[in-house]
Amino acid sequence: MLASLYLSFTDFNMLESPKWVGGANYVKLFTDDNRYLTSIKVTLKYVIIGVPLQLIVSLSFAILLNRGIRGLSVYRAVYYVPSLLGGSVAIAILWRQVFGSDGLFNQFIALFNIAGKSWYTQPEYAIYTLILLKMWQFGSPMVIFLAGLRQIPKDIYEAASIDGANKIQLFFRVTIPLLSPIIFFNVVMQMIAAFQAFTPAFVIGGGTGGALDSILFYTLYLYIKAFQHFEMGYASAMAWILLTMIALASALLFWTAKKWVHYES
Repeated sequence: MLASLYLSFTDFNMLESPKWVGGANYVKLFTDDNRYLTSIKVTLKYVIIGVPLQLIVSLSFAILLNRGIRGLSVYRAVYYVPSLLGGSVAIAILWRQVFGSDGLFNQFIALFNIAGKSWYTQPEYAIYTLILLKMWQFGSPMVIFLAGLRQIPKDIYEAASIDGANKIQLFFRVTIPLLSPIIFFNVVMQMIAAFQAFTPAFVIGGGTGGALDSILFYTLYLYIKAFQHFEMGYASAMAWILLTMIALASALLFWTAKKWVHYES
């Protein structure tokens, strides 16, 4: 980390010795690199939309599985598998085929007489195919949610029901407050993972960022600068800005947690 911090203040192409340039890399990032600013916008869109949707889906399935259905361990394992495979190259290739011009998604919407297209190559739709992939990887937070739901005493639900609370009130007045530490944990972890997403954008976009840089994730652009353009000093500066962005976002979540996260103490 200290080495990369030093390199972020240098011009280093990995073939010659680093040349000290001071803060020139950081200045160029925000004043003379439109692709960098685009990568920030694309990544923030992915984080802001993808993380909440993924957590909503994972919590919904956790509540469903918490009802004591038969074969719970089987369902839990099946739903967890996408989280293990979702970051792989194979799944990214599969996802590219699903949303291709002859893919499964177009075959489905054709049943409703809707014209299909190659969705991942369309600038206005490409990012949403990756958001759907993130939603599909709901297994990991779902298992954590399920563990949290099982720790909530049933006596609290029974007492609230006796007082006249309906199912909606039970969910928002009992489940959500008691589950808030688990929600907070999942939000932080999934947010950090979303900021660091790389493989889906690299594979689906062909390593270029897609049409009009529509899926140019921050980490993908960092990779392009470091290992295609051999601007390792510039890429190191990007890496430290990413670290700062994640730290600030995490700090903001911890600050807001005082108002909505409820611990037993």
